[in-house]
Amino acid sequence: MSNACDLAVVIVTWNVRELIGQALDSVLADLNSTALTWRLLVVDSASSDDTPGFIAANYKEVELIASQENLGFGRANNLGLRRLGFESEVSTNLPKAVFLLNPDTITILGATGALYDVLFSAPDIGLVGAQLSYEDGSFQHGAFRFPGLRQLWSEFFPIPGRWREGSFNGRYPRHLYNADRPFPVDFTLGATMMLRSEVIQQTGMFDEHFFMYCEEIDWAWRIRRAGWRVMCVPSAHIVHLSGKSTGQVRPRAFTYLWESRLRLFEKYYPPWKRRLAHRLVKIGVQRKLNQLEHSDIPEKDRLALKEAYTHIIGLATK
Repeated sequence: MSNACDLAVVIVTWNVRELIGQALDSVLADLNSTALTWRLLVVDSASSDDTPGFIAANYKEVELIASQENLGFGRANNLGLRRLGFESEVSTNLPKAVFLLNPDTITILGATGALYDVLFSAPDIGLVGAQLSYEDGSFQHGAFRFPGLRQLWSEFFPIPGRWREGSFNGRYPRHLYNADRPFPVDFTLGATMMLRSEVIQQTGMFDEHFFMYCEEIDWAWRIRRAGWRVMCVPSAHIVHLSGKSTGQVRPRAFTYLWESRLRLFEKYYPPWKRRLAHRLVKIGVQRKLNQLEHSDIPEKDRLALKEAYTHIIGLATK
């Protein structure tokens, strides 16, 4: 296919052979239900379960990029974006928009078209994301406010349920989702991000210093600062089997998460707020470390978590 299409979809995989089929089947069905011209790229990040072989054998429509190293979420998506022509000196054949989609998703018919329509419904909308649900059909937050100290407090210390599900913890109220109309947000979950090409050209791509987690927050922050609006689109429904890739390595995932969050604080918080954030992380993770000693987690997992917690406490102390 020519690069000059309406929409390019990029999916990054890592050891999700059992899931990628339903993700590809659903998004292909949705793409084919639209009048859009499209490309579909999968960037595999050194899977050990033959994910690339499965895709190559069963999905001829897919442009497969098989990396020999685990690039992490941001770098792998950027590899796909570069294949599309972004960051090239000659970039006249870019798609009008790019849809970054997780492999642990099921796209409900109509979602892609709904996102695309909202993205181009106003000249200042630069990024849109879908309404998410869990596999059992229950509601999943798909958009959030930029993280502040209250959200950080909520990570480590008990708070009332209504606070955890409310604005105190960076959530948008359910009535905005239920109204079934697009509404402005700070950022959308990285599982579904559709962006105009102009936005990518203006703001760059994912910051590759974030190996995993917070990449979408960082990029949305840059997009918002550049003057673009970010919208959640409740009429675009996607099932998100949350955490199926990162859940494979829990202690390592914890390390990646908090390394990225600390990097985000360094990048966007003023010094006073950064110091307070580091203090909260140190106290909160130390609390987790203390609780670990009295848990019934198997010894091997306990040691791995202890190492991860100690590492993050050290970073927060610097």
